[in-house]
Amino acid sequence: WLPWSHTFGANHNLNMVLANGGTLYIDDGRPVPGLIEKTVRNLREVPSTLHFNVPHGLGMLMPYLESDEELARQALGRLRGVFYAGAALPQSTWERLQKVATRIKGEPLWLTTSWGATETAPAITSAHFWLEQAGCIGVPLPGLELKFVPNGGKLELRVRGVSIFPGYRDAPELTREAFDEEGFYKIGDAGKLVHPEQPGQGVLFDGRVAEDFKLATGTWVSVGTLRLQAITALSPLAQDVVVTGHDRGEIGLLVFLSPTGLQMPQAERHARIGQALHQLKARATGSATCPTRALVLEGPPSVGAGEITDKGYVNQRAVLGNRGADVQRLYAAQPDEQVIVLAPAP
Repeated sequence: WLPWSHTFGANHNLNMVLANGGTLYIDDGRPVPGLIEKTVRNLREVPSTLHFNVPHGLGMLMPYLESDEELARQALGRLRGVFYAGAALPQSTWERLQKVATRIKGEPLWLTTSWGATETAPAITSAHFWLEQAGCIGVPLPGLELKFVPNGGKLELRVRGVSIFPGYRDAPELTREAFDEEGFYKIGDAGKLVHPEQPGQGVLFDGRVAEDFKLATGTWVSVGTLRLQAITALSPLAQDVVVTGHDRGEIGLLVFLSPTGLQMPQAERHARIGQALHQLKARATGSATCPTRALVLEGPPSVGAGEITDKGYVNQRAVLGNRGADVQRLYAAQPDEQVIVLAPAP
């Protein structure tokens, strides 16, 4: 999916394949309905040894791999590892993929990831060690420094080093805004150490700082963390969720259904979403971690409307901006029957 102008598609993927004498196949499918089928076709034809994908793409592939034994054997039989990046991977997708891989191969796959941006050419961190679960983005590469800065209840990540761009072309003001007083690039992501006393165990990705918001109580909501928890609780019926609640009294979820969710009878689907809300409440530490209502959205996120990037990452702000009527329905004083509201546990 990545064009040659992309720092990861060319600098990383192409040059890695060239350096190792490999063969590179570029998928002409995409992680959206109507095009994911091309990816499935390609996986049938090309038994690859290393697979690059975005989390959304892996999530969309899972129903096919779980239901088609022949496809699973063709796609996973020779596979040595999966590299994902571009967004955080839900733990439920990790577990579903490893379950299929273990059935086909007799052992789990090597799942690894990296973190960076175009401005970091391309990677800042790499998980060069075995990972037991999703979330860890590895440790800084040689020649790079990582700094943690408190920001809105999180630790904002900033980076400095040999592969960081010097500035934006003919845009001195944008360049000044991109770096802090110590020369660290402000990438806009948040993170924390896997183990505070052992930094060598890596960094946990903690979402985009700009996506977070405050409830009417003034409490910060960590959108990235809550989104992953909600997708896992709603697995396998939800493809993705958008977290709502800015300046409101409670958190809500706008739910994009997976193919499995679309095939599920509405009554069963609503009951399953209600159960997931109760699961999230049981693990919540307060109002900022406890969604109380949900609404299933019609259709998938729209690429044309900017609701999903070419990396398959849902643009929270675009969805909220485009679907204001759905947000109003979600928080109506007397919500309609399509809104699932957290009821008292029996």
